[in-house]
Amino acid sequence: MDVLSSRILLRPSDARRSQSFYRDVLGLAVHREFGPPEHPGVVFFLGNGLLEVSGRSDERPAALALWLQVRDVAAEHRRLASAGVTVTQPPRLEPWGLVEMWIEDPDGVRIALVEVPEEHPLRRDQRSVDAS
Repeated sequence: MDVLSSRILLRPSDARRSQSFYRDVLGLAVHREFGPPEHPGVVFFLGNGLLEVSGRSDERPAALALWLQVRDVAAEHRRLASAGVTVTQPPRLEPWGLVEMWIEDPDGVRIALVEVPEEHPLRRDQRSVDAS
């Protein structure tokens, strides 16, 4: 398989409400909008991925969770909590060395906001590690 592009498709219970959450509350940049003006679909940038919020579903995605790396989890916690976002886990340093915080979108989709600390191995250039 030669994958040329990909995106996560999210079908919320209320597209306009969820699009507003991802655009205005989380502050994701819009990649493109499509479809009729009365029911537009919106594709957001997710770092090196894309999230499409369009259509409608009465079912909550059972196992879907989003993982978003941010620069400063504590600052995002203050900003999002003051905006009324549901915080299910405040920022904490996890045993695997990442600072993680969990929130939910309007339909209860779980979103991890993750900060990679300076000293974490993910910040090191692994090309310089001796393989022997």
